Amino acid sequence: MIKDQSFASLGAHHSRARFFGQEQGQLAASPVLLELVNVSHSYGKIDALKGINLQIRGSEFIFLTGASGAGKSTLLNIISGELRPTFGNIVNGRENLFVTQVFQDLKLIENVSVLDNLRMANDPTIYRSDREFMNVLIEMGKVFGVYDAFNRRINSLNGGLKQKVAIMRALLPGPNLLVADEPTSSLDFESAKKLFDVLTYYNSKRTVSIVWASHNRELVRKFSGKMIHLEKGLLVHSGHACFI
Repeated sequence: MIKDQSFASLGAHHSRARFFGQEQGQLAASPVLLELVNVSHSYGKIDALKGINLQIRGSEFIFLTGASGAGKSTLLNIISGELRPTFGNIVNGRENLFVTQVFQDLKLIENVSVLDNLRMANDPTIYRSDREFMNVLIEMGKVFGVYDAFNRRINSLNGGLKQKVAIMRALLPGPNLLVADEPTSSLDFESAKKLFDVLTYYNSKRTVSIVWASHNRELVRKFSGKMIHLEKGLLVHSGHACFI
C-alpha cells in the first residue's frame, strides 16, 4: 500500500495499534523487522547493489553511509518497498510491517500549506478523531520547531524546514520503520544534531526503527549507534559508528 508516495507497507494489511497518545513499551527481544538476503540490484549494466545481507531490528537506529553513487538511495528504496531487487530475498520479520520514507526530493506539495501537507498523514486506523490527530500534530510541530510555520506554503520555506515537514509527515502514521535519505543535507551541524536528538526520542520512546542515510561521515562520527557503510554497491562495514 502506498500513500501519496511517502508511505509504504510491506504487508497486505497494516492494522496497527495507536502510535501516539501513549508511549509503546520497548521491545524486549529486539526482533528482526526486515532481513535482506543476498540482495542485488542492477540498472541495465550498472550494478547498484551487490549481495547485500542486512538485518533491521526493532527499535534500532542505523546510519547508512557511503559516497555518492555507492548505492544508498537504491538500498533505501528496496527497504521501503519502493523498489524490488533484481536478485535476492526480502524477509518480513513481522506481519503487517509498516514502513515510511523521507525521499531526497521530499515529495511535498509545494503550493499548499505545511498544515495541509501534514494532514495527509491522518490515518483513521491510528487516530480516533481529527481532534486527536491535531493534538499530536501540534505537539510534534512544537518539538520539531515547525509549529509557527503551519500556515505557510511549502514553497516559502527554506530547505531545513521542508526536511522537518517531510520527516513529520513520515512519523505521523506510526511506522514500525522510518527510512530517510540525507535528512540533514540542508542543515548545519547544530541543526542536524537537534534533529538527530528528536529522531532519537521517537526511536527510543516510540520504538520506531530508523535507517538514516548520510554521505557526511564526519557528522555521523559525532553520534553513537550502528553504522552500515557501502562502497560501489558492496556492504563493507556493519557495526558501531565509532569504528569508522
